[in-house]
Formats: sequence, structure tokens, C-alpha cells
Amino acid sequence: MSTQQSRNPVGGHVPVAGGLASVGLSYARDLVAETVQVFVANPRGWATPPGNPAQDEQFRAACAAESIPAYVHAPYLINFGSHTEATVEKSVESLRHSLRRARAIGALGVVVHTGSATGGRERSVALRQVREHMLPLLDELTHDDDPFLLLESTAGQGSSLCSRTWDFGPYFEALDAHPKLGVCLDTCHIFAAGHDLTGPSGMHQTLDLLVDTVGEGRLKLIHANDSKDVAGAHKDRHANIGAGHIGEDPFRALMTHPATEGVPLVIETPGGKEGHAADVERLKKLRDG
Repeated sequence: MSTQQSRNPVGGHVPVAGGLASVGLSYARDLVAETVQVFVANPRGWATPPGNPAQDEQFRAACAAESIPAYVHAPYLINFGSHTEATVEKSVESLRHSLRRARAIGALGVVVHTGSATGGRERSVALRQVREHMLPLLDELTHDDDPFLLLESTAGQGSSLCSRTWDFGPYFEALDAHPKLGVCLDTCHIFAAGHDLTGPSGMHQTLDLLVDTVGEGRLKLIHANDSKDVAGAHKDRHANIGAGHIGEDPFRALMTHPATEGVPLVIETPGGKEGHAADVERLKKLRDG
């Protein structure tokens, strides 16, 4: 890991099974990561494990000492737009758990997918449900060291509530543009949803649209992933940086837009540790020239 603060810290999502600090930070060091993202629960389940206080403290202390911004990714099953009451109830419990665990480990933000309007219902109905169940969780974030809740749009499959930049508008409106609300922009998702990031101004135009929709200062994290599919394919298949349909140039452009000043980049790409280390290095080279 690195203590050097740069315009855009670059790092990755790290595995933590076996120990948040002992396994997660060791993996991060192997990537020479300047930022990290972790799960604090099984991403494909509803369990809400308590965590290990010694590992929490070690993780928090190391990230603070080395100026490593840390983030939590909430489980994938969360969907506040679901027509199934049990799913919504479990979503509340699961997200509350991620938010509390994030504070315990010193994480700056919790990333949650924006979900979909299931059961063939109108988007407006699902968004009312988002308001009813997610807004109280935001209102619970009263401590100075509570994380931001970062909304991550999806690739636009099915009845997705938020996939294009302008979809963040109604979502933010439903949540009163709460001060603890932010955006996590996934480059693969936004590309798959139909924003072509390629060409001389593709990335900057997309970031302009995002800022026009949610205002300045709301973009808190970037998931830097290339895409195995073409723009507008509505498929969420990540590729290594420069090896997909986005290519290297848009990532270089990403790190020159005013909205990304100070915003960390986290990779969620294929290939295990070697592939991840290569992607981290590639993004640093694109950043540093």
C-alpha cells in the first residue's frame, strides 16, 4: 500500500475471508493499492456477522496510518424496490449492518446497488418504497465518522431503477438529496447502460451529465472496470483495464475531469491477484502519465 496522496488513489476490491486486516490488507499490499473495498458479509446472502474487534481495529489503524481510503460494498441481494415484503425487510437489515460495520472499520462509504422495480410495478411505486425504507437509514447516520451511502447504478437490465446518469435524479429526489448520499460510478455499468465513454469526449460528457443531475461533490467513488460487451448491451461483464470495449483512453480522461478530483478508483476486474495488480499499475500509469 502507499501513503502518497494522489489526485485519484487507485486500488481494488480485496478478499477478506480469514481476516479483514490479516488477509485483506496483505492482498492490498500485494496490489500496491492506495484504496481498498471490502465485503463485511457474504455478498450473496442475508447474514449479518458481527465482525472481529481486533481485526476491525487493526484494519482501521492501518488505513488511517497509511492514508488508505476504505469502502464497504453491501450485499448484492439488497433491493429496496422489490415487490416482496420479506426482501425489503431483509434489505433494510442488511444495509443497516453494512453501514454500522463500515463505521466500525473506519470506511468512508458503503456502496449499494440501486435495485429494480420487480413484479411489473411502476418505477414511481418502487421509488416511494425506496424513500420509505432507505431514508430512515440515512437519517441514522448522525456521527461524524459515519459513512456516506453511495448509490451504484446498474447496467440497465430488466426493470432497473437507475442505470443512465439522469436516473439518479428521481432516486436522489426520493431521498431528499440527503447530505449523506453520494454516487459510486461503475464505468462498466454506465457504458453497458448506453453511455458511450469512448471517443475524445465520451467520458467527460457522461461525467458532465452526472454532475448536471446530482450536483457537484456527490461523486465519491469510481468502480474502474472495462467492459466485455459493447456500449448499450445492458450486460454487466467486467474486463481488465484496456482489454474491453472501453479501452485505456477513457480512463485517462476520467482522471482529468473536475468531478473526479480526489475521488478514489477501485477495480473489480477478472484475473485474480496478478490481473488485479496489473490493472492497478495500468491505471496509475494512465494517471501519472
